[in-house]
Amino acid sequence: MADYPSMTASAHSGRFWIVTVAALLTVALTFSLGLWQLDRAAQKQALQASLDLKKELPALSQADLLVSQEIISTALIDRQIVLSGRWLTEQTVYLDNRPMNAKPGFWVMTPLRLTGSDKVVLVQRGWIPRHFRDRTELAHIETPEQAVTLLGRMAPAPAKLYAFKGADTGRIRQNLDIPNFAAETGLQLIPALVIQIDPASDGLQRDWAAPNIGVDKHHGYAFQWFGLCALVLGLYIWFQLVLPHRQRRSASQFNNKV
Repeated sequence: MADYPSMTASAHSGRFWIVTVAALLTVALTFSLGLWQLDRAAQKQALQASLDLKKELPALSQADLLVSQEIISTALIDRQIVLSGRWLTEQTVYLDNRPMNAKPGFWVMTPLRLTGSDKVVLVQRGWIPRHFRDRTELAHIETPEQAVTLLGRMAPAPAKLYAFKGADTGRIRQNLDIPNFAAETGLQLIPALVIQIDPASDGLQRDWAAPNIGVDKHHGYAFQWFGLCALVLGLYIWFQLVLPHRQRRSASQFNNKV
């Protein structure tokens, strides 16, 4: 019986250090994850600053597009560009399940044969709503037969959605892969996409959403990790330090009274 207090103290000491190590590891992990999210936010802010800078640059010319195809996927993305050419209306494709302002509809994709060249660029001309009852009934779009000049923005290939079998062929499609579309049509398609941004007057809507870099998301995640870190640290201090100290003081006062 004489060894019981020492055994209890030893058990309590061992548990104390196990809890302490676990708490320190959790605090270190959550704090480092919070710092990592802040670093990701800083990277996204730098990317946003680069995008904002591109908006201030002069619009690219058609010649820039023709001679700079090898860097389309990097330096030219999000640059404005002025193009002229003729629409290849018969090759128009409608990408389904592309909402705008929370309404279901289609992106209208039409190739444009560039003036003075055999090269063709795919243009995301605008958006049309889906028919309420029949998705195959498409709204009328006025497409000029004569040469047109348009203002656009260089963009990556259209984002791919979940594809059902056979959904990537025909007039209405789920996705559009530019190299595959070039092979399908035989057009000399430049491996780039231009999103038309000048005012719409042809039955289309062009209320394109601004690119979402996601900075706020990383700030939110960082807040959550730092909050969890503070919670673990607070619980550790309360249950391992403050509460035992109070209990020992109360026990000492009680023993003194007795």
